[in-house]
Amino acid sequence: MTAGLPFVDAAEVARRIGPDRARELVERALLDGFDPAGDPARSNTAAGSGHLLLMPSTLGEWVGVKVASVAPGNPDLGLPRIQAVYVLMDARTLTPRALVDGVALTSLRTPATSAVAADRLAAPGASRLVVFGNGPQAVEHAVAMAGIRDLADVRLVGRDPGRVAAAAAELAGRGLPAAPGTAADVADADIVVCATSAAEPLFDGALVRDGACVVAIGSHEPDRRELDGALMGRSLVAVEDHGTAMRECGDVVMAVAEGALSKDALVGLAPLVRGEVRRATDRPNVFKGAGMSWQDLAVAVGVAPAL
Repeated sequence: MTAGLPFVDAAEVARRIGPDRARELVERALLDGFDPAGDPARSNTAAGSGHLLLMPSTLGEWVGVKVASVAPGNPDLGLPRIQAVYVLMDARTLTPRALVDGVALTSLRTPATSAVAADRLAAPGASRLVVFGNGPQAVEHAVAMAGIRDLADVRLVGRDPGRVAAAAAELAGRGLPAAPGTAADVADADIVVCATSAAEPLFDGALVRDGACVVAIGSHEPDRRELDGALMGRSLVAVEDHGTAMRECGDVVMAVAEGALSKDALVGLAPLVRGEVRRATDRPNVFKGAGMSWQDLAVAVGVAPAL
């Protein structure tokens, strides 16, 4: 490894890779034949005042690993709860080529993956979006959905009116007007995004219309969910990978345990992207994402040409 290993900070990541480019990079990995089932499982180990997440992957000529720290007490110290750095290496020699801001990658790759799925699961003319949450992922998901559909109505649902207003203002500043909404707005939505820390369902799944698309990305824990079992049971359910879903996705795990959903009915993201599976029009379409290592690497490779 040579001295002066470059560090690509958040601002530079954003300059080099926008939401549309991030979506293209994630999509291209799947179209080129990558199988998410071969991705190593995320490892979680206790460390210091919290724990570390390690997420390695290999895509073609590149290898990478994200090291993320989760320190629950950090907000009281004025520090982020989650921090991360990404190490990008060439696959031939495993020589580190760059360090990349890991939080910036996560902020790009999660909505990019959701948009790849929603582009296949949402109606071509979808125009009404409801987003549950008001944090960075909620905002970035709204932007990502605007990249795949011409949105005429965007509603933000959250418990804190001030934070909802702040998120709406940020979206307006990015050219996407949004208004506060309620759970009842789900009944008229073409696309619903759930990007919260909720442990219990956010709305009555019976509100979701046939043919609508629901994206849930709020957790990667088997005992937390944003969607109820009844909705999961009557929907076409797409996941990044069957094994990951049954290990980490509470929306799936609990619906299967309740007998509402069969794990054999789950559809993989790769077959969906490759056109082997089509969206349903006679029932809702759900994408449940947990976030996988290959997505970080797919987006990190986007900084490689400039190295």
